[in-house]
Amino acid sequence: MSGLVLRLAGPLQSWGEHSVFAQRDTLRFPTRSGLIGLLASAEGLERGRSLAGYEHLHFTVRIDRPGVRMLDFHTIGGGMPRGVPRPDGTQRPQATATMVTRRQYLSDAAFTVAIEGPDDRLASIAQALRQPRWQPYLGRRSCPPDQPLLLSSTAADPVADLRTRVPVARALRNHEQPKAEFVTETAEETADAVTKLADIPESFGRYDRRYGTRAVSITTHAVPAELFVSGEKYWDRLIAYISEEETR
Repeated sequence: MSGLVLRLAGPLQSWGEHSVFAQRDTLRFPTRSGLIGLLASAEGLERGRSLAGYEHLHFTVRIDRPGVRMLDFHTIGGGMPRGVPRPDGTQRPQATATMVTRRQYLSDAAFTVAIEGPDDRLASIAQALRQPRWQPYLGRRSCPPDQPLLLSSTAADPVADLRTRVPVARALRNHEQPKAEFVTETAEETADAVTKLADIPESFGRYDRRYGTRAVSITTHAVPAELFVSGEKYWDRLIAYISEEETR
């Protein structure tokens, strides 16, 4: 099996794990359900369709830039003649249509993601990311990604690329060690932290959204110091990595 390498960056991202309608949280790294939603959007998978095509994908996330957590406080529904829709598909009456919502976002965050899985599925996903049917998004449809999104579609070892080849989108501070946090889908004994998340999508139906749980490990690994770059140097290194992959 080979793998894909994705770059997830943009003005805003939001990776909710236990959101309800009026309270939308975000984790500090992409969730499995959010990543599958990004891929499903690119492939044009309609709501309610089977998600079996994503079951054998394995994600590893490198946290390049954690960003700043923001809270968006606003109201919705004011003036809607039919009222605000409820989760079960009915409508709130017009008299109680206006609702206050609080939604969390990550501002100026950046992540690099390795995707491993069957070669035929990865080839189909890579083509969809190059020519998406619907706009991919970073957790929510209001959060489009910067380009380039797909860095490599033929990485022989995408996790190794995250550790040794793909540039990190920030410069090291004085005396800072060249390390980065990695989020993996296994419970590792040597991990800095292991946590359970309810982010395995079992259904993306409009009125039927169900999630299973998984364990993830957050581990700090050393990364070559020369990969930590910013400004024009970052883009030069990123283009060099993409070019090297295209010629393999």
